[in-house]
This record gives sequence, structure tokens and C-alpha cells, in this order.
Amino acid sequence: MNWSKFAIFAGGVLFGTAGVKILSSKDAKKVYTHCTAAVLRAKDAVVDQATVLQENCSDIYDAAKQINEDRACKEADEIIAEADEESEN
Repeated sequence: MNWSKFAIFAGGVLFGTAGVKILSSKDAKKVYTHCTAAVLRAKDAVVDQATVLQENCSDIYDAAKQINEDRACKEADEIIAEADEESEN
């Protein structure tokens, strides 16, 4: 039997067991809790920014529709004015 392979296996088991204990310690749980809280704060910030962006896009869309309506009215008035001028002549 190759002792170096057995030593590597035993070291891996020991390291894995120690890793599980470290990851389930109270200090690790505090770190997980703080990281989760930071992620939740970031999520809230992203949602707020998305809401602001959506509102701005809605305002831009409404303003663009109003510009097109005003332009169409102006063109219609110009056509009517031209027709009146031609009928007077």
C-alpha cells in the first residue's frame, strides 16, 4: 500500500472536517448574516433605481407623444391655412 496516498486522503478528511466546523461556527454565521444583509440592501437599491428609471422612461414616452401630437396639429393647421389661401385665390 502506498503511504503517501493514504496520508493525502487522511489529510483531506481532516481538512474537510475542520472546514465544516469552521463554516458552521458562530463567527462564520455572523459573516453569513452580514453578507446576506448587504445583499438585501443592494437588492433594495437596485429595485429603487429600476423604479426611478421606469418612471423616467414613462415621462419621456409621454413627452414624446405630446410632441408628436403638437406637431400633427401644427401640420394640420398649416394644411388648413394653405387650403383657405387657395380657396380665396
